[in-house]
Amino acid sequence: MSDSLERSTKINLLKESVVKKLCEVLDKSNTRGWRKLGEIVGNDRRFTVSSDDMELCSLRVLEVEGSPSLMLLRLMGERGCTAGHLIDYLQTLGNTEALHCLKPQVLQILIQPQSVSLICGHNLRLSCHAVGKSAVQYQWFKSKEEVPNSAFPELMISPVSVKDAGFYICRVNSGEVCEFSQWAQVDVLNVGMSYGLSYHSLDGRLKLVMQPQFQHLHVGETLRLECGAVGRPIPRYQWHRNGVPIPNAAQRRLMIPHVMQDHSGRYRCEISSSTDRMWTNEADVVIAPRISVQISGATECSEDDIYALGGGSCEFLLNSIPEQLYATDKVALLIGNLSYQNHPQLKAPMVDVYDLTNLLRQLNFKVVSLLDLTESEMRNAVDEFLLLLHKGVYGLLYYAGHGYENYGNSFMVPVDAPNPYRSANCLCVQSILKLMQEKETDLNVFLLDMCRKRNIHDDNTPNIVLRVTANIVFGYATCQDAEAFELSSTGFTNGVFVKFLKKRLLEDEKITVVLDRVAEDMGQFDATKGKQALEIRSSLSERRALTDPILPSDSASLVHAQSRQWAKAHELPESMCLSFDCGAQIKLGFAAEFSNVLVIYTYIVKKPDDMSFCQAHVTDFSQELDVDPKEMNRETPEETGIYLLSSSLPQHCLYTRLSSLQKLREELVFTVCLQGTFADMDDDHPVHWTTSINIGKPLIARLDLHRAMRRNSCMQTCLMPHSPSHSPCHSPGPEHQLHLCHGPHQVQDYNRLSPQQRYLDVCEHPHGAAGGCGSGSSYYDNLNQCGYELAYDCAGLGVPIEASDDISEVQAVFINSLQLEPQ
Repeated sequence: MSDSLERSTKINLLKESVVKKLCEVLDKSNTRGWRKLGEIVGNDRRFTVSSDDMELCSLRVLEVEGSPSLMLLRLMGERGCTAGHLIDYLQTLGNTEALHCLKPQVLQILIQPQSVSLICGHNLRLSCHAVGKSAVQYQWFKSKEEVPNSAFPELMISPVSVKDAGFYICRVNSGEVCEFSQWAQVDVLNVGMSYGLSYHSLDGRLKLVMQPQFQHLHVGETLRLECGAVGRPIPRYQWHRNGVPIPNAAQRRLMIPHVMQDHSGRYRCEISSSTDRMWTNEADVVIAPRISVQISGATECSEDDIYALGGGSCEFLLNSIPEQLYATDKVALLIGNLSYQNHPQLKAPMVDVYDLTNLLRQLNFKVVSLLDLTESEMRNAVDEFLLLLHKGVYGLLYYAGHGYENYGNSFMVPVDAPNPYRSANCLCVQSILKLMQEKETDLNVFLLDMCRKRNIHDDNTPNIVLRVTANIVFGYATCQDAEAFELSSTGFTNGVFVKFLKKRLLEDEKITVVLDRVAEDMGQFDATKGKQALEIRSSLSERRALTDPILPSDSASLVHAQSRQWAKAHELPESMCLSFDCGAQIKLGFAAEFSNVLVIYTYIVKKPDDMSFCQAHVTDFSQELDVDPKEMNRETPEETGIYLLSSSLPQHCLYTRLSSLQKLREELVFTVCLQGTFADMDDDHPVHWTTSINIGKPLIARLDLHRAMRRNSCMQTCLMPHSPSHSPCHSPGPEHQLHLCHGPHQVQDYNRLSPQQRYLDVCEHPHGAAGGCGSGSSYYDNLNQCGYELAYDCAGLGVPIEASDDISEVQAVFINSLQLEPQ
């Protein structure tokens, strides 16, 4: 087909695969996407796109799999727009990725160079591999300058020096066709002993090599702190002061000019990549005032003069600084129970646990986040939580699910609790508190997002004697003998408590002050006004805050052992590249949505030239994980139930979500299956290759929470009238089914909802009414018949971008230097 004929093709006659790919590119771009394209077309009188047309396109986001770009292209096609016009518009737009969708892939880059951080003196290797219809030629550039002697797929610099740091790109030619690789940033660290050399890493991948150092400055001087880690992909940095993230401090070097005394504190940096996360040591920064005093009413002396005089007749008053409270460590256990076997199922706990996990990690908490635990799993999880506690630790327990309260004792209901349940089937919060007190923790925080109705089926009155300590805080999502609500929705929303808690949790205030503000916010929420109110119980006598810094105790071996115990439950398998006999290469990657939920994704790294179709999927998982084959190896994360982490995963993969890892008894072994077809084959039947993969026990599976015979120390503090194995169990009565806003058949479809479906229904239901009080009592009347709309604002654990924010500027300078039009 000639170029002129191709340009004259109406865009409504383009191949569906081309249009689909083009829409994906335009939908995801914020600055060079469909909105900007609509503006450009709107300025062309031949194919006028009005503001009403743009509004019609924007409404497509409300539909399942709706695409504003597809609507815009349809409107343009109806008005006679051709492929040639569209190419011109996309060139004006400057979206080269979109342009590539309309051009035949004569040249394709299969392996892109990856950003890397390494130490001065080591070897730098950047790789770029492409295939084309004719011989492929390569040329590497650093910024806009050609790298000498670099006409190869791999760029080697040995040894690398600080001057080699910068941005690199590879130009690939095949005949007259030219493509550019993605930019790769190279960061070279000049490490000396003065930086506090350290190779400590929780899982051995990222390596921390530069630590921030103590600083003593005067008001008005410049604060400079530096840290550094090596690894691939390039690490991402976020500086914290006194446990709170510093805005716009996301570089290796932190510089604050003209410091004031308020800048004093403990500084440290969080370093992360797509798979790793670690912290530097804390560095104390002391900002002293510049003091001038008068001696004998006539002579002035500086602060240095005062020190030289040893005080003398100089009389001055220094500002008294209140004592800084700190923790020896911070540990949080978050449990969200949704999928109850004998009671109404819930939705919000999954979103609530996910959001709080992200926030608490910003406050330097070691977080264990778990979904859908049975009684024995909950007890074993609490035991592991207690192992992380010691003198001076801040311990936080968050629970969302069904619950009840009898005689001042709160009980958390596991997912396998019978109907009706009693205390023997549940975990007593006060029992856990007693065990935490024995650990001599400095702060005990309980956030209980559950009902507190009386359980008429349970007459047991456990006698739990707590020590008198001034370090306990209870935040109840609702008042005594009341229910806690979650907002009924077809999408993802928080429960009422976390909806307001997450807006306040990072505030640098005493924890009771934070909860007071949450209570005030909840009191203004019309949907639950008069039905749910936050209740705070506290014996806290000091100004303890969740933002307090961490100052490890003198027992370094104990701290290290406990850090390893926590890290043991959060180690992801190493990503791997699999090679098959046919010549194809597959990337197998992993991500953690929760401590007991693993995401596996696969994508093609290299496809043989003679293979027309190639795809890899995973199969043959242990029956203990109960994985639905229909929800495995899907083309979008949402299709397999991965909603909260979807924006952080790499694109164009096949995704599989494995939940309930705590049930895994043996090492996780599964099969990776590659299937492909070849152009010279007579039939279309694919050829299969398989390989077996063993990734050990990932995440929480390493702790063997499935074991029934554990210490169960959290149970020993309660007087149980009967053992859990012999507790009464009844099938759900009809009274439990009549008052449900969402029956089990509806909840099963919830995992298949699109994130765009996020509008509230007219009713809302409690975190355990009916099941929550064990009596089958009816729900409150439907709340707020007009409905509320909530934004889908889950805080994601994003995969770090493998380059700085200056990439766009580097790209523009580079293109202009070569005098090339964007492809």
